[in-house]
Amino acid sequence: MTKSIYNFKAVNIKGQKESLEKYSNKVLLIVNVASKCGFTPQYKGLEELYQSYQDRGLEILAFPCNQFGKQETGNENDILNFCERNYGVTFPLFSKIEVNGDGVHPLFSFLKKELPGILGSEKIKWNFTKFLIDRKGNPIKRFAPKDTPKSLIPQIEKLLE
Repeated sequence: MTKSIYNFKAVNIKGQKESLEKYSNKVLLIVNVASKCGFTPQYKGLEELYQSYQDRGLEILAFPCNQFGKQETGNENDILNFCERNYGVTFPLFSKIEVNGDGVHPLFSFLKKELPGILGSEKIKWNFTKFLIDRKGNPIKRFAPKDTPKSLIPQIEKLLE
């Protein structure tokens, strides 16, 4: 049975397969993102979090997804350019994935099972759902899309101590 996110691999935005073990001993915030969503301005807050806490061990892993209102229609190059140009994103971006349904990425299957949403539902309801992971790779808390990056600071700081 999978016990930590370090057992998973994902393809980064440049098309290279990475083991998430690369992020061991880091506090992680894993987010499903989209470029044309009402929550897209959260990229700015995520980048601010990253700049503030990266040197203390925070990594933000962003996974573009086109499953909610077709709000991520571009290819990986389009996504990368959009994020860099509009929000100055420097945290790791990954290739487009599915977070629900038959094609769900195994990482998100694991996260949803470990941290179900409201009323025990494992389904991700929209873009910018966030999962906070401790330094051992254990999922700690799930946040709704409306939870701003800034509102996560107390929980992030606690895990960085």
